Amino acid sequence: MSELNLEQLVARAHQQNDYDPLINLIPYAKLLGIECLRLGDDMVFRLPANRDCIGNPVLPALHGGVIAGFMEHAAMLHLLMFMGIPHLPKIIDFSIDYLRAGHYRDTYAQCQVWRQGRRVANVAITAWQTKQAEPIATARAHFKVDEP
Repeated sequence: MSELNLEQLVARAHQQNDYDPLINLIPYAKLLGIECLRLGDDMVFRLPANRDCIGNPVLPALHGGVIAGFMEHAAMLHLLMFMGIPHLPKIIDFSIDYLRAGHYRDTYAQCQVWRQGRRVANVAITAWQTKQAEPIATARAHFKVDEP
């Protein structure tokens, strides 16, 4: 997809408050069923409960890799939507801290860009399920944001 088409797709998504066309550009985000909820100037990402994402059937709890993948893709989508990057950012580094079990229920994530330079952006991601003040995981990600 060309830079101009991607920029137009982002602009249209903001205008129509429909982010599905952007999510569909990223196969794993589409597979997970990630959704975007716009709340004013903020964006909350939602991972709907899905039995295919269970890693521990005894609790049941989400697989840690699903939680990490959700958080990484939320950060990538956040950069694409709000930082004016004309192409999909590429992950450089990702570090996650699991704080509590991610039970079988909807999971949410919110991102904050700590720093965006010409080449690299640093993003903090927090994931929670019932209360935002009780995160199930926090993560830090670095993305390459200059021309591919």
